[in-house]
Parts: sequence; structure tokens; C-alpha cells
Amino acid sequence: MGLLRGFGLGSLATLTFTASTALAHANSTSHNSPGLPLAINTWGGPFIVATDAAYVALLEAQTSALDAVELGCSTCEANQCDGSVGYGGSPDENCETTLDAMIMDGTTMKSGSVAALRRIKNAIGVARAVLEHTTHTMLAGDFATDFAISNGFVAQNLTTLNSAASCAEWKAGGCQPNYRINVTPDPASSCGPYSPLPLNSSSRDYTSQLHSRGSPEGHDTISMVALHRSGVMAAGTSTNGAGRKIPGRVGDGPITGSGSYVDGDVGGCGATGDGDIMMRFLPCYQAIENLRLGMHPKAAAENAVKRMVRKYPAVQSGIVVVDKEGNHGGAGSGWTFTYAYRGGSMNETVVVTVPPLNDRVSDL
Repeated sequence: MGLLRGFGLGSLATLTFTASTALAHANSTSHNSPGLPLAINTWGGPFIVATDAAYVALLEAQTSALDAVELGCSTCEANQCDGSVGYGGSPDENCETTLDAMIMDGTTMKSGSVAALRRIKNAIGVARAVLEHTTHTMLAGDFATDFAISNGFVAQNLTTLNSAASCAEWKAGGCQPNYRINVTPDPASSCGPYSPLPLNSSSRDYTSQLHSRGSPEGHDTISMVALHRSGVMAAGTSTNGAGRKIPGRVGDGPITGSGSYVDGDVGGCGATGDGDIMMRFLPCYQAIENLRLGMHPKAAAENAVKRMVRKYPAVQSGIVVVDKEGNHGGAGSGWTFTYAYRGGSMNETVVVTVPPLNDRVSDL
């Protein structure tokens, strides 16, 4: 049934820490393994509560790598971390928060995910139910909600006073910015309703018409990899997606190989960033294949990011990669990316700062 089916909120709170955080500057530095068990995830700051929760859980003999990933991601779902994970964040055009999540087992290579999940707070838990109780990989929308309820999850309103106020302010400002293109009335000044403008795919400027007008808001996500002391690995992702998204939009978070990926014979990867672009490249799958070819985790991460930057120079991305021994590294573009890890006998989480690669893509 998964670890959280047995945890109440009181038990969860006992694993939510305000840990002191040591900073490490990545730059060109490679990071050796601190030892196993190990929890590692995208972002520092408020996200380290997830790192600590997963790591402390891994110290218990009965906790599996899947348990740790579920617990770590659900900690951010419950606490909202920076507001980009779980309920009450990133409302869509209709002011509703919907969630994407996935979880993957590094031994069987089986993953379970939910996309555009409505009215259920514990998205990573539902993703694990998909993994454990179906032969499918992904369930979506209202049908994913129905599945969740049939598996004991409780439906509830994911809107908060803050998210409702944020959406009302956005609408009062003419729905600016938004993700609409090639529609009438002009989405740069109107809330719609919109009608599509005809496009000619044989036209010379057709491809230029397909580019976005810029991303309205940030797109942070928690993606986590856990290594059990036995060497068994798991990975997972949870997010409430892009703010002001068109209802029904699904990002890279629940996509196996994009939001996260793990092969216990090689290593694991977690990603965050502009999911609409990143899912076109499956950067976590690429990074693990880079590991398979013998690259160090940092080089594997940089190679995957550079592939995206060559096509989309301004893309915001961040990926963290860890091999099966626990050696790790990260890469990002468009912002200063951070990731957090705690392993072996470490007394506190360390946050690694990763400068953007956008200006260094010629050596791909």
C-alpha cells in the first residue's frame, strides 16, 4: 500500500525538520558519494525538509527506497515547500490547482504516475497506487481522481485563500501573462474566450509562429532519488505545474524519463524547470544513458542540459544525477539551480549551487 498509507499527519510532522543547511558551490566540482543510504532532490531552501524526511526514513530497516521517495515528495505536498508543490499553488486559468506526480522503481523499471489530478492532495501516493495496483503507467484527470478515491484517498478542495486571490488578481489584470498563442482576441491583452487563428504549415514563417511569448511564471518541482543501504534505488516527482496553465495541461513531472528516471544498475535523475520544453528531450533518460556510457554524474547532467539549450537557449532547467554508488552532480540553465542531498552518516543536508550553462554550449 505504500509508506504513507500507514502515516498520519502527526507521524509526518515528526519527520519534518528545520535542519541547518551547509552550502557547497558546485561550479566545476564533482561530488563523491557520502555513502548509503542517500536522499537527493531538486532545490534547497524549503525543500530540505523533504531531503531530511527521506533520509531519516531510510535509516529504518523497514523503509524501502520507494517508501523514502514517497515520503520525501509527500512532505513537500503537505508543507507546500515553496508553493510549487501540492495544494494551493499554481492555479490554472480556471483558478483550480491540479497536480502531476510519478514514482519509479529502479529494479523493475516500473513507474506509476498521475497527470492533471483533481481534488486529491497526496498526488505521489496516488502515483504509487498506480504503480502497485495496476499494470498501467499513467492515469489522468477525473478518472485518476476516481481511482484515488477507490483506493482510499479523500477528495477535497485544493484551492486556498491565497491561490484564489492570486487568480482573481491575474484575471483583473487582463489574464497577463498567459500561455495562449495564435488566437483571437490578442492573448497579450485579453482573457478570451479565444478562437484559433488559421496557420499554414508550409509557410516559411510557420515554425516561428509556434514559439511561446515567454513563460508566465516559474515552474519549480520536487524530484527525488533515494538509494537504500542495499543499493536499491527509486525516484519520483511531484508538482502543481505551471501557474496560469491552460486547464488540462500536463508538464514533464509525470513523464517517465523527463521529470525523473532511475535504473538501479546505473543511477537516477530528477528534473525541474520548463516542463513544456523539457519533456521534448527526456533529459533524465538522457542523463542516465550518459552514465551508462561512463560519464560522471555532473558531466552526464551537463550533456543533457546542453542538448536542450542548443535548441532553446533561454530554457529554464535543472537536473540532478546520482550514480548507483551515490556520486552525484547537477546542471541547469536559465537560472541558478540548487539541489540538496544527505547520505551516509551526514548530520545535516548539504545544498549544492549550480550556475547556469547557457553560455557554455559549444563543447557539446
